[in-house]
Amino acid sequence: MQISVAYSEPNQQIWLDIEVPEHTTVADAITRSGILAQFPHIDLSRQKVGIFGKLTKLDAPLKPGDRVEIYRPIIADPATVPRRDTGEAS
Repeated sequence: MQISVAYSEPNQQIWLDIEVPEHTTVADAITRSGILAQFPHIDLSRQKVGIFGKLTKLDAPLKPGDRVEIYRPIIADPATVPRRDTGEAS
């Protein structure tokens, strides 16, 4: 079955379409994608993962067409970062 694995950093985004066997888990797909070799600093024991924007566990089974996403940790507290003025009236 075909699935995708996505990861993004400030200056680089990667989206890989890969073929995996039935009963593949999120962790299996990430390993098979080779993304951990490209980004060795990814720590799956600490970073969250999801499928189509919904948090999930590494042992969750995948369905054909799923997009596995690896999330980076938030480095700034959104409550303390000033919002940018878009110039639009509210």
